[in-house]
Amino acid sequence: MTGHRIWGYGKDDGPSEWHRSYPIAQGNRQSPIDIVSARAVYDPNLKPLIFSYESCTSLNISNNGHSVMVEFEDTDDKTAMSGGPLENPFRLKQFHFHWGTNPSQGSEHTIDGKPFPCELHLVHWNARKYATFGEAAAAPDGLAVVAVFLEVGQEHASMNRLTDAFYMVKFK
Repeated sequence: MTGHRIWGYGKDDGPSEWHRSYPIAQGNRQSPIDIVSARAVYDPNLKPLIFSYESCTSLNISNNGHSVMVEFEDTDDKTAMSGGPLENPFRLKQFHFHWGTNPSQGSEHTIDGKPFPCELHLVHWNARKYATFGEAAAAPDGLAVVAVFLEVGQEHASMNRLTDAFYMVKFK
């Protein structure tokens, strides 16, 4: 097969190698990033982010070949994120996970060079400015993704609703 390699999360095709096949991944607004805590700057003018997830309706859970993805109904702003640097509310479209083959690393991003076992991405889109999720995804200001680092620990009862459904998406 010619052309671009398939990207993945292994040693040879993981996030640190994506730029080899996709040069745009070397830009300053691209994943993955290492958050260097000593260089982080607090901005007191930023408003807090507000998450309204109380009325969310999940539509589908699937295996996309890289992760488990849960998609949501996004026909209104009832399930959205707003505040912070966002001018408009951004609707929750889906969430998915990034994990590795060993329990110590699997996150796409790092903090001070430290990877985490898993990373959750909550993907939101600007429905006030764009007509469809696809249109928003192609725009530089169309998506807002919140990343949450997850660590291995004691059972978290609220996660059981999701993990109990994983058996349904064993295969792509």
